[in-house]
Amino acid sequence: MHSPHDPYVRVRGAREHNLKNVRVDIPRDTLTVFTGVSGSGKSSLAFGTIYAEAQRRYFESVAPYARRLIHQVGAPAVGEITGLPPAVSLEQRRSAPGARSSVGTVTTLSNSLRMLFSRAGDYPPGAERLDSDSFSPNTAVGACPECHGLGRIHRTDEELLVPDPSLSIREGAIAAWPGAWQGKNLRDVLDALGHDVDRPWRELPAKDREWILFTDEQPVVTVHPVRDAGRIQRPYQGTYMSARRYVLHTFADTRSRALRAKAERFLTSAPCPVCGGSRLRPEAMAVTFAGRTIAELAGLPLSALAEVLSGAGAGGEETARVLTGDLLVRIGTVTELGLGYLSLDRTAPTLSSGELQRLRLATQLRSGLFGVVYVLDEPSAGLHPADTEALLGVLGRLKEAGNSVFVVEHQMDVVRRADWLVDVGPLAGEHGGRVLHSGPPEGLAQVPESATRRFLFADARDTAPVRETRAPSGWIRLTGVERHNVRAVDAAFPLGVFTAVTGVSGSGKSTLVGQVLAGVLADRQAGDEPGPGERYCAAATGLEAVDRLVQVDQKPIGRTPRSNLATYTGLFDAVRKMFARTETARERGYGAGRFSFNVSGGRCETCQGEGFVSVELLFLPSTYAPCPDCHGARYNPETLDVTLNGLTIAQVLDLTVESAASFFAGTPAAERALTTLLDVGLGYLRLGQPATELSGGEAQRIKLAAELQRARRGHTLYLLDEPTTGLHPADVEVLMRQLHSLVDAGSTVVVVEHDMAVVAGADHVIDLGPEGGDRGGRIVASGTPAEVAGTAGSRTAPYLAQALRR
Repeated sequence: MHSPHDPYVRVRGAREHNLKNVRVDIPRDTLTVFTGVSGSGKSSLAFGTIYAEAQRRYFESVAPYARRLIHQVGAPAVGEITGLPPAVSLEQRRSAPGARSSVGTVTTLSNSLRMLFSRAGDYPPGAERLDSDSFSPNTAVGACPECHGLGRIHRTDEELLVPDPSLSIREGAIAAWPGAWQGKNLRDVLDALGHDVDRPWRELPAKDREWILFTDEQPVVTVHPVRDAGRIQRPYQGTYMSARRYVLHTFADTRSRALRAKAERFLTSAPCPVCGGSRLRPEAMAVTFAGRTIAELAGLPLSALAEVLSGAGAGGEETARVLTGDLLVRIGTVTELGLGYLSLDRTAPTLSSGELQRLRLATQLRSGLFGVVYVLDEPSAGLHPADTEALLGVLGRLKEAGNSVFVVEHQMDVVRRADWLVDVGPLAGEHGGRVLHSGPPEGLAQVPESATRRFLFADARDTAPVRETRAPSGWIRLTGVERHNVRAVDAAFPLGVFTAVTGVSGSGKSTLVGQVLAGVLADRQAGDEPGPGERYCAAATGLEAVDRLVQVDQKPIGRTPRSNLATYTGLFDAVRKMFARTETARERGYGAGRFSFNVSGGRCETCQGEGFVSVELLFLPSTYAPCPDCHGARYNPETLDVTLNGLTIAQVLDLTVESAASFFAGTPAAERALTTLLDVGLGYLRLGQPATELSGGEAQRIKLAAELQRARRGHTLYLLDEPTTGLHPADVEVLMRQLHSLVDAGSTVVVVEHDMAVVAGADHVIDLGPEGGDRGGRIVASGTPAEVAGTAGSRTAPYLAQALRR
């Protein structure tokens, strides 16, 4: 029996996922780091057990409604946890923020700035005082009525909506309309309204063309569908929607990224003529503080905003002093984390995952919570080593405020600064799930089976073989690059080698590589008129040497549990065909479709084949719980009667990639996909692991594996955005071997990267900076790793030099 003042969180009998009855004691009020290779079980211990149990206890303490949901969400598989305080989770969110979300809304700094203008702003003579909502473009009282608070007006015209006027409406002249039944319905409604849908578009009367494309009317008419053979289609009431109305409605309201992108092709965008892009009503824009409107202040970098506020608040009224003082303290926390180059109106979708994570961390630091456990998921992900220093300072302050900080982390500089280290392993999946060490970091030196040990201690680390620097086979040269903060830059990318692009957060790396370089290559290969990529630079040469561009990003491979590793790589198609060929399936007449969980027939209809049901939590984010009928199997009992070498389709989906490679040995259709997944270090993932459970780094490596399965043709240029995010150094070695083998086979690889061990092994380095935002966007150094490591004024140089010495 432990005393109520026991200073340890004591976990007994943890069996979540691959944990093997884990028993561990972790001291409170410490910075504790959980390490181990990807899939070893560290997240299962930190998030799946410790944080999940804290969340369950919170539910127990609230209303019966919430307690009822616990049975649906489920409790973690653990015997007992004692000494556990309330917990706050800061995971890496996979979902993309909405277009109206910004730096100001994420940090809630916008709320304070609006309050400042409402209470202490300078109003025109006789103007009525406005409440804070009137200064928000996201409210009805504040948003500009013309652009609805978006700042830009989207318009369309006949040339965009009807690219080929020689076609008739029935032949698809109105390219902006949807396909399938919805498009047929609109054509049938027009036909019923008396318009000629079989005449070439250009021959229709001008007033008819104008009405069809741009009317705001929505007439309802009885449609008599043409009868197909064997199908009875009854008359129905159809509503007309003009092409412009459909495109604008889809662009504004759809949740589908693909539909939104299609709609955007038929629109032009320009600043709103009424608000000039400020997004606000004239009444709000008439109010100033320190001589500036709220839109002007929101557009300043946070470091510049702090200067304006500190000067204006010093000698003002008490209200202004209090409000500016609060803003300055909160801005200081954000700038401390290296984000002073961001402005409040910077939209959240344009931020990297690392920037978003640090913004949320800055917000937590000001929350004033005491005595809680913060559980953080790789807070150094996407951070330059220089930014990691600031992060460690913030984590230290959270601890000094009387909290416990539990961090799942792969960055060895963070591990070295920990008070306590919990190393899980030794390997991934079924070969992991044990706590190898729990104690001060230096104690790990005595644990030879730990994969972390040789990277944590320089004297214990194996000496990596020195790779000969490859010579370029050619160059892609971009002249006069102008995009975001990258201004008047000339950049040269060598072909046939491995190039690493580095720089602090916000220095312009993703802009230069992911938008400009990728853009010019995509435009050239599409063979169209110059697209966005080529508009971002004055000239581009050397593109003809590249036959194919492969851009691998960290966007999710799916947004629901229905999407998974097996379906994305095409492996599941081969597996379903193998099940359909079994004796039981042939006897029952089951085809390959019977074994798909995406169509009715073989799937469990309660969860529609997802294996999970969504549980809506009042005032909390919804969560997923196992289906009460199939218990996560996804299929109905009849489908699960069919086995392949003793396993049902659900059990095959539950295999890890490593186990599946043994199970399908000798089956070429499955072997190729599984081998490439093993090559990129994903042997620990389950075939049916939902996309919602995958990290950005895992999603990126699944995309890379899917790409590696394809036959290689011509010179391919691979662009990867921080491919080592979320990877243990041992897994980084596996991935780098694969990427270097692509270069050895004649391809070009360009990576945006913060891991100095990866940069040190590159053939060529391009370093951007020297800082982020307006103080970045220049190429500070380029050349071999050794040359860049010796460059004065480079923030990367000292860290790269240290990595080269190792």
